[in-house]
Amino acid sequence: MSATVHVPRAVRRGRPRLYTSYARAESAWNTAAKAWWTGGLVVLAVLAPFFVAKDVTNLLTLAAIYAIGGIGLNMLTGYAGQVSLGHAFFVGVGAYTAAVFGGVGTKTVYGLGWDMVLWLPLTALIPAILGLLVAPLAARVRGLYLATLTLGLVMIGEHLFKEWHSVTGGGGLGRAPAPPVLFGADLRKPVRVAGVLINEQRALYLIALVLLVVLAVLARNLMSANVGRAFAAVRDRDVAAEIMGVRLQRTKTLAFVVSSAYAGVAGGLLSVVIGRISPERWNLLLSVDFLAIVLIGGAATITGSIIGACFVVLLPRVLEEFTHAVPVLTSEDGQILGFTLDELKTILFGLLIAGVIVLEPRGMFGLWLRIRNYFRTWPFSH
Repeated sequence: MSATVHVPRAVRRGRPRLYTSYARAESAWNTAAKAWWTGGLVVLAVLAPFFVAKDVTNLLTLAAIYAIGGIGLNMLTGYAGQVSLGHAFFVGVGAYTAAVFGGVGTKTVYGLGWDMVLWLPLTALIPAILGLLVAPLAARVRGLYLATLTLGLVMIGEHLFKEWHSVTGGGGLGRAPAPPVLFGADLRKPVRVAGVLINEQRALYLIALVLLVVLAVLARNLMSANVGRAFAAVRDRDVAAEIMGVRLQRTKTLAFVVSSAYAGVAGGLLSVVIGRISPERWNLLLSVDFLAIVLIGGAATITGSIIGACFVVLLPRVLEEFTHAVPVLTSEDGQILGFTLDELKTILFGLLIAGVIVLEPRGMFGLWLRIRNYFRTWPFSH
């Protein structure tokens, strides 16, 4: 039987969700509204750095980078059901991979000075290899035991990063990142393209945005294929998945490898944006930030990872602007309701994660789906 059914145009008019093939139903933009909204948001994202201040552009760059790492963790935790607290370790490996292969060598640290087009793929490859080595151990446990194992990975990484002076510069000192040089062009030098000024902040943002779009589409296609269905089967009931023919060891290993590769790319880009790299940065709190991206944005959804990353990165700036708008809440030493900005951010993250788990398991993306479906079926919304 053919998978495609011919439906007259007159019947399909006004029924955008009437799919006539499996390929159409599974496509990312299976309605005209999705295609228009996606295209509009991409155009808006491209134009954003030319209409906002430099500090806001830096925040948007960080949001794009965190979204890449969040997508990687979401494929591991949201789709494959493997809870990981070790994401910060792979992000750190990606950062130091970029610094070693792209940075400038000194008497104390290694540096090969390669172009970004050469070291950027390595930020995915080397963490992926490490993920491949860790996966056989992680695949043997699950739940709380897996979270504890990956937490130990972060602790080992913290010690390694502080003591490996020739690579990381050592604890408390750090090292300079790789200079942003792409195809021989130093992005730190402003240039004009078609009359538009492209400075370092805008260039790094556009690079991060392009990589985010490419990697998000790749992840979306991967999760819509047999690999994604195998991930979901393992997540829902691994014993039943194995009975149905899913190879647990291979599936869990693949999830760790892909997640580690995405984390490494995020780490390499993050090191260039933040400047000097300190070993203390790649700790448990960074892993919690990425876990918050997955849970708050929405588990098992690529769009939710992007939404969660924007929320996590932009929340401190929103709180800061809020305190300026309502100065009565801020004390003379800069505290908000008796808390510092970092403390208040951590408290809000904790409350939001707890609230999302209890009230809306699919996070902000799930909340958007509820709103969309309500108005789509109105006035028959019950």
